[in-house]
Order: sequence, then C-alpha cells, then structure tokens
Amino acid sequence: MLKAFLFPALILAAGAAAAEGLPGVTDGPGPNLLIEVADASGAPKGTITLDLYADKAPNHVARLVELAKSGAYDGVVFHRVIDGFMAQTGDVQHGKQGGDTAMAGMGGSELPDLAAEFSEVSFQQGTVGMARSQDPNSANSQFFIDLAPATFLDGQYTVVGQLVDGWDVLNAVKKGDAAANGSVEAPDYMLKVTVAE
Repeated sequence: MLKAFLFPALILAAGAAAAEGLPGVTDGPGPNLLIEVADASGAPKGTITLDLYADKAPNHVARLVELAKSGAYDGVVFHRVIDGFMAQTGDVQHGKQGGDTAMAGMGGSELPDLAAEFSEVSFQQGTVGMARSQDPNSANSQFFIDLAPATFLDGQYTVVGQLVDGWDVLNAVKKGDAAANGSVEAPDYMLKVTVAE
C-alpha cells in the first residue's frame, strides 16, 4: 500500500526560523540514534543524535532501533524537508540514495505497521515523530524531526524522541521546494545510522 505523510496545507507557514541550539534539552536514558549525515555527493555534514523515548513509545522505538541495527537506514535520503517545519527521512523501501527516489515517502519496511502510541509530549523544536498515512496506525519506518514547534501535531502523531546534539547539522540539511510539499532535489541522506544504548 502506498503511503504519504499527510499534513494540512497550512503547514507551509508553520513556525518561524528555528533558533540555534536547544536550550534545556538534555540527553535521557536512551537508546540514542546517531545519524551521520552526508550531502548528495557523499561529503559528510556531521552527526545528529536523537534520544529515543522508549518509555513513551516502546514499540516505535524498538522498530527504529531494529532498522538501525540491521543497516536498513544507511543511505536513506531526507526526501521531504520544509524550512521552518520539519525534515523527514526513513523510507527504506523507496528512499535509498543513488537509486530512483521518485516514490520516496510512499514506502516503509518489510515489517508490519505499528499501532499509534500517542502521548502528552508536545511537538517542539527538535521533537522526533513517526510519519504515517491517514490511518493513525500506519507508522512503519519513516520519521521526521521538527525544525520549529509544531503543536498542531500534538496527539495525532507518535512522538519517539528528541534531538539532543547536532542541531547545526539538522538545520543545514538541504531544504525542499515549498511549492512541491518539501520535495528535495539531490537530497542529503543518512550515511550511517548506529545505536548507542
């Protein structure tokens, strides 16, 4: 089944440009995802560290960890990046760098979709959420990292973690065309994703 990450059209105006740094955010008990980011030519841009909330979304966090440990996320592009909103990646089916990524954002993994694990955690700058289709129970492998607060997503998407290091790297991920819903030409990608527990 084809999936697309859905948001109302008004998101293009959501949030002002994000401030540098994430004051008050500290690394929790983990696990952490360490994402080495590269540009389309393969040149490294730096590392992003995500603290995953196993206590808030245990099944989703287990999925991210499983895919990262298997190497499934290595080489997956940031296919949708909207300035002032979020950067999306994780389509292990259609999003491999160097291949045909025309359908990136429409796929998942070979694993089954996950039931929603909504929590009271609000979508703020650096919050990590799971992408899904219209069905709340359709998250699979794709995730997004907020570049600015996006509280209109609260209670509608599963929060899986928080960026705790590498904000400058995330902020430098190549942005997409706002008129094309954030689709990115020659996108940056996750060169290597590892887990620290």
